[in-house]
Amino acid sequence: MSDLLNSTKPAVRIGALMTALLAACVAFQLNASMLSPALVSMARELQTDDATIGLSQTMFFTTAALFSVFLPRLSDIIGRKRVLTGMLVIMLVGTVVAALAVNVEMLFVGRIIQGVSGPVVPITLLMLRAEVTDPKRYGAMMGLITAVNGGIAGIDALAGGWLVTNHGFRSVFWTMAVVAAVAIVFVVLWAANSQPSKGTRMDWWGVLPLVVSIAALLTAFNEAGKLAAANWLLVGGFIVLALVAFAIFWTVENRVAEPLVATKYLRQRSTWALLLTTLLTMTGVFAVANGLVTSIAQNADAGFSMEADLASLAFLTPYALVGWLVGPFAGRLAPTLGYLNVLRIGLIGSIVSIVIMALVGVHSLPVLIATTVLIGATYAGIGNIMLNGLGIVLSPKENPGFLPGLNAGAFNLGAGLSFVVLPAVQIAVAPAGGTSTAGYTSAMLVGAGITAVALLVSFLIPKPAGAEVRPAETASAA
Repeated sequence: MSDLLNSTKPAVRIGALMTALLAACVAFQLNASMLSPALVSMARELQTDDATIGLSQTMFFTTAALFSVFLPRLSDIIGRKRVLTGMLVIMLVGTVVAALAVNVEMLFVGRIIQGVSGPVVPITLLMLRAEVTDPKRYGAMMGLITAVNGGIAGIDALAGGWLVTNHGFRSVFWTMAVVAAVAIVFVVLWAANSQPSKGTRMDWWGVLPLVVSIAALLTAFNEAGKLAAANWLLVGGFIVLALVAFAIFWTVENRVAEPLVATKYLRQRSTWALLLTTLLTMTGVFAVANGLVTSIAQNADAGFSMEADLASLAFLTPYALVGWLVGPFAGRLAPTLGYLNVLRIGLIGSIVSIVIMALVGVHSLPVLIATTVLIGATYAGIGNIMLNGLGIVLSPKENPGFLPGLNAGAFNLGAGLSFVVLPAVQIAVAPAGGTSTAGYTSAMLVGAGITAVALLVSFLIPKPAGAEVRPAETASAA
């Protein structure tokens, strides 16, 4: 009987941990995706325009990217449970500020505060890996947690639309606040703490230039995204600032005793090849699935003249749902088939799906929906899961938080770059107001090409041997 209790206790503890980590990820994801249907209502009630409200979203994601760079490393030093709890509390404060916003400036403050929660997913994965040592079990759980990052099975957008229609945009924020409060309680009660770098000094001098570099790049991408209205001199200036700041960061890291990221790690293929693969994958796929598809669906001249809510239901909901379903299976297969092999399956599937979408889907609504669902499986359910997972399993034991943090930055940079490059191609080939699908086709094919480059770069990523199970081990375990 005592043996039975000893064998079941870990499962109960891991189940409670998973509940806490999933609650934290869901609370964060609502901040990222639940507001999409509320943007028009927010602009109306706060007496501003859609572009200004859109800026609040940019502020949230930019803040999330910046804090993702260093908070995972800080969590290694002062404790992951402490940092995760702190992020959720700050996010709750920001959510309440946004819910009470009387003007757009107050909304901006709330969204910026919410953005501090940016690295919730990588920190939860680090906490999970510290507790779950079996590669197959960890892979399945990792897939389930990371799949939340692609949308909560589409329910978040649908719930957001229902709330804003029946109770106004503030109800969306109050719902987020309730979920965040529940997540805080779960994390405090059930999350296990891990502190692998206890006693190490945090390299704040390295954090500062790295954050400036990434902020400058994101600002440059956001300005370039305005296309014809962009101030290209400003874009160039921010790119120069980013390069100078990164050079300062590199110099600092070579001089401090306990660097944020030792430059020897930055030179390794496990770092730069992964970051480049993530950046290229996001650039090639993100704006296709989250921008071009819904754009052509709603385009009355060149597309299918769908209403915005119907387009979301037809495309974004199944995209998120299939990613949610496939993610745990992809994570489960990664330790046996190999993380890189599963990643390449996802990348190849994404490339094929985008090409079919570009050549056939732009003319056929059923094909457009089907290929979007396929991208949900191949990118949201496989590629995204593997890229996040590789950031965890390729990090060195003496500095486990640095690569997940930089990888989170690469995700955000790639998303920003995607919405610069692909819409620019679309507009250049077929300016607004035309009835041709050539612009959409060209932009999608460019996205497929960039994703193909990501596939090639993925062959430079080293195999995470310690996170994978050899066939002989699998057979003996069976």
